[in-house]
Amino acid sequence: MPSSSTLTRNRLAIAFRVVLVAVVALALSLVAASPAEADSGRPGITKKHFGTLSGGKKIDIYTLRNSNGMRVKILTYGGILQSIEVPDSRGRLANVTLGFDNLSDYVAKSPYFGCITGRYANRIAKGRFTLDGKTYRLATNDGPNHLHGGTKGFDKKVWRADPFRRGGSVGLVLTYTSRNGEEGYPGTLRTRVVYTLTSDNRIRMDYRATTSRPTVVNLTNHAYFNLRGEGNGRILGHELQINASRYTPVDTTLIPTGRIARLGGTPLDFREPTAIGDRINSNNTQITRGGGYDHNYVLDGRGLRTAATVVEPDSGRVLKVITDQPGLQFYSGNFLDNTLRGTSGRLYPKRSGFALESQHFPDSPNQANFPSTVLRPGDVYRTTTIYAFSTTS
Repeated sequence: MPSSSTLTRNRLAIAFRVVLVAVVALALSLVAASPAEADSGRPGITKKHFGTLSGGKKIDIYTLRNSNGMRVKILTYGGILQSIEVPDSRGRLANVTLGFDNLSDYVAKSPYFGCITGRYANRIAKGRFTLDGKTYRLATNDGPNHLHGGTKGFDKKVWRADPFRRGGSVGLVLTYTSRNGEEGYPGTLRTRVVYTLTSDNRIRMDYRATTSRPTVVNLTNHAYFNLRGEGNGRILGHELQINASRYTPVDTTLIPTGRIARLGGTPLDFREPTAIGDRINSNNTQITRGGGYDHNYVLDGRGLRTAATVVEPDSGRVLKVITDQPGLQFYSGNFLDNTLRGTSGRLYPKRSGFALESQHFPDSPNQANFPSTVLRPGDVYRTTTIYAFSTTS
């Protein structure tokens, strides 16, 4: 028979092993848990592999999460906002931006879903511009015109990503260097875009660029929104208000004519909150040319101010676009055609998403009366846009 001291030691050893097994089990459960489950209620950022390009380059997806449970997913391919989950007026989360659940669709099919567009967002007439007496020729990838940086613009580049935490905010610093002559543009352009998810449900985007030679720059994000939830029908009932009393009319190829016209009395006037679908089928030349809205609005005021507000009545979700840019392109998803299957597994019909692209005006390099988009060595391109989400109650 063992002594009492031996029995005591055995019991202690058994108890220690039980505690050790419990601790190990708890640690393994935390590792196996998703980041959202493990860090519920706290800001955080995680990284996962999303896919591999044909050349072998691996693409990551970062998930930013704030203390309210809002989640934003960003790809290193194109700096794409792949998903934005925000609550409705009853606290239910839904992804409100259009996109894909796989890399191959972004590479082969994407109509610029959620990406950084550059070097020059929007259109440049006939794919050429003259700067300091020299004419530069660009790809014509939109009929006779150049669109969103060309055949392989910033939306198709792999960006370096560096995550950060700052107070109650989390974010991602994306950097890309565009070499002299890329897509026909002069100068080596060093570009940085900082995405910050704040504690008050805002996505802040800070853009910065410098160049080695005189060039033109116009950067924006091309997110498509549906505040009912991605894949959940059309956006015609969304109520839109744009703080602009003027716009730049377009020709038959959607290039600005050079005029800056008043919006009053036209179906393009959104100075008062108006459902997107109320006048979208108007027999107005400007609307029929693009099959809906695809126009640059000349924003009122200067500095960082609210450019547009969108309210979705059923969900109660509200989106404000805040920017320091002079223009805002409102696009009503006219070219979506029910052939693209999104992250929800549902097809995207015509007008199932809208874009509000903060920007300089289209074709500014060829329009002397538009604000200049020229960037010279020694100068710094800086601009900020914020997507602010809230609810009506």
